[in-house]
Amino acid sequence: MTRSDAQRNYERILAVARTVVEQDGTQASLRDVARRAGVGMGTLYRHFPSREALLEALLRQRFDGLAARAAALAEAHPPGEALTRWLEEFVQGAGRYRGLPESIMATLRDDESPLHASCLAMRRSAGALLEGAQRAGHIRADVTGVDLFALASAVGWIAEQAPGLTERREHLLALVLDGLAARP
Repeated sequence: MTRSDAQRNYERILAVARTVVEQDGTQASLRDVARRAGVGMGTLYRHFPSREALLEALLRQRFDGLAARAAALAEAHPPGEALTRWLEEFVQGAGRYRGLPESIMATLRDDESPLHASCLAMRRSAGALLEGAQRAGHIRADVTGVDLFALASAVGWIAEQAPGLTERREHLLALVLDGLAARP
């Protein structure tokens, strides 16, 4: 197989895996991923030797995308709006990886992991949006990036844990943002 074919297979597997994991959680069938991607199990395992490797690639792609999105929003919108839009996108995707294994969470804490580096880049990009919104007077000065991620993650998590709250996700985020707003 040529290099371009291998790259197309890699990208197709990731695209299909994202959909399958969003539908079925992190314990989704790898056989189903391969079948839907139109590749054999050997091809899937050649690119992703384990379920954790596939999940890491999906998360790395998400983190890198969110980091790039933060930069694009910062260029296109005023600071408060850029942060709000980014948080809406972050919260919308926060529950996508139901059942994320502890092994993946451990790699986020491993300074040597590529997943850690992508997560850090995403957090720094969001931190820049937060700082811009604080300088513009939209967000309280005592709010840290850790506060922001904890609250936004909590909104995404609760919407995932209590499906009845999924339709209220935007409202919950609006309440969080109201609490973070700078007061005159």
